[in-house]
Amino acid sequence: MRVLSKILGLAFVLPLLWSCGEMEMPPIVQQTPSSITSPSDGSSIVLDQSEADMFLLFSVSQANFGITGQVTYEIEIDKAGNNFSSPVKVGSSTNTDIEVKIGELNRRVLAEGVEAGTAGPIEFRVRSIIDKSLRDIVGSPVTINVTPYSEDMDLPVLRVPGDYQGWDPGNDNTVIASENSDDVFEGFVHILSGSGEFKFITGPSWDDFPDYGMGAEGVLDPDGGNIKIPGEFGTYRVKADLNNLTYELERVGKWGIIGDATAGGWDSETPMSFNAAENVLTITADLEEGEMKFRTQTWDDNFGLSDDEGVLAPDGANIPIGEAGNYTITLDFKTPGQVKYTIVQN
Repeated sequence: MRVLSKILGLAFVLPLLWSCGEMEMPPIVQQTPSSITSPSDGSSIVLDQSEADMFLLFSVSQANFGITGQVTYEIEIDKAGNNFSSPVKVGSSTNTDIEVKIGELNRRVLAEGVEAGTAGPIEFRVRSIIDKSLRDIVGSPVTINVTPYSEDMDLPVLRVPGDYQGWDPGNDNTVIASENSDDVFEGFVHILSGSGEFKFITGPSWDDFPDYGMGAEGVLDPDGGNIKIPGEFGTYRVKADLNNLTYELERVGKWGIIGDATAGGWDSETPMSFNAAENVLTITADLEEGEMKFRTQTWDDNFGLSDDEGVLAPDGANIPIGEAGNYTITLDFKTPGQVKYTIVQN
């Protein structure tokens, strides 16, 4: 019986082995990325400010994902030699002719460090997108020497309307900026009253521009609910990344003036108020002859004199007040990378 069971077992296994040997492997789908066909590799582009609102036409080859579906083609750029570690999109289309706005390209090229009036190598490539279930495919880059024009760079901004400023997306001052023109926006928001709620929006009116609110914690959701500060009122350092739909909030504290020229001496700040229309902190106070600085509740965050007039430096020197009197003082965080101030005797 034991021998018979072994024979029967072998009889069942052999057909299975035979059938496994005849199984065909699924075909491998070869995917073909899209590449830029015009302008050509090694060519040159000279940008003209008078044509800032016009478009350059890029032609690309068709991508093949191995399946049918609508393909979106995006033109990306990066500094030559950067291996597209920080690519920036400058145009997109669902066909193989892609328009790139000259003013937008100029701003992006300047942000990559190319000096105005000087040709600099910029790499361009095509990202092809067909379906969220499939990975994007990117083509080989071409290098084009681009000469940007000089401009007073108006950095791209993201508006931050909220209860603190009357929910007004048209306020051109309550914005944060993208210093690298890469859709990552950073700045300071002063929330000193109200509900502590706000949102982000890309333009000056609610009905005409995309807005972003809270999804999960730290995640932005198009048309999501209001974002609320996680702690006490104060100045918050805010970062919004529209590429990855994330945001960060870091409370700095409540700003005030401190020093022997102020009412509280060097022991405590006299708090500043918020001017919503101008997006500055302000105070009108009687000062004595002496010195002062700007500080939160600790010396970890304080500003004093810098080498530039009207600009403050972290841990900078004391600010002299030469004459007793009534003064209006402002603290201004609107300029990326700078903190400015004014002290005007009334």
